[in-house]
Amino acid sequence: MDGTIVDTEPYWIAAEHALVEAHGGSWSHDQAMQLVGQSLTFSAGLLQEAGVELEIREIIDTLTAQVVRSVQQQVPWRPGARELLEELHQAGVRCALVTMSEGPLAREVVASLPRPYFEVLVTGDTVSRGKPHPEAYLTAVELLQDNDPHLEIHHCVALEDSVPGVAAAVASGVATVAVPHIVPLPDNGDYALWDTLSGRSLAELEAVLLRLDTTGTAASAGDPHG
Repeated sequence: MDGTIVDTEPYWIAAEHALVEAHGGSWSHDQAMQLVGQSLTFSAGLLQEAGVELEIREIIDTLTAQVVRSVQQQVPWRPGARELLEELHQAGVRCALVTMSEGPLAREVVASLPRPYFEVLVTGDTVSRGKPHPEAYLTAVELLQDNDPHLEIHHCVALEDSVPGVAAAVASGVATVAVPHIVPLPDNGDYALWDTLSGRSLAELEAVLLRLDTTGTAASAGDPHG
């Protein structure tokens, strides 16, 4: 979610800076980049190391509340995200939102959408192991399977923007499209690499699945129809 369909990373970074500075410390750009896509528990641990004298839960609640307030003022949509969600919805494609943000922020973002695009929500506070572990994606597929027992891992495509997120999706076995935003991602053949969601379509997502089925590797951004 963060960095893939909404550009909330600047909100998170601003909240991190404010929290560390309130405890007399300093927070660098490089430190902030270490947290992109990570679980909030992991992130809170690094903030403690930077001098934040709060418990893990207090740090998570403080950061989340600040980002929720920012989203309530303005939802910063990523280019092409809403358009692709609308096309998927119109085509009857079932979607799950898999994020390491917790429920309050995820629900705030979902509530701002014009239609119920997401049938399933898997958030950081509903899994025991955060990204890069595949639990969140495996959980999402299991929940989708509740209403469709014929659904399999290889029928699913994940859209991710971060190193931990891509690692989690690939490890789960779903076809993966990486759309790097804050942190660059290598083109290593384990996933499709797109520079943006703008102008992308359901047909191109289907092509990623087809390419994975026939070659065992994902299509590259330069060859989306494989």
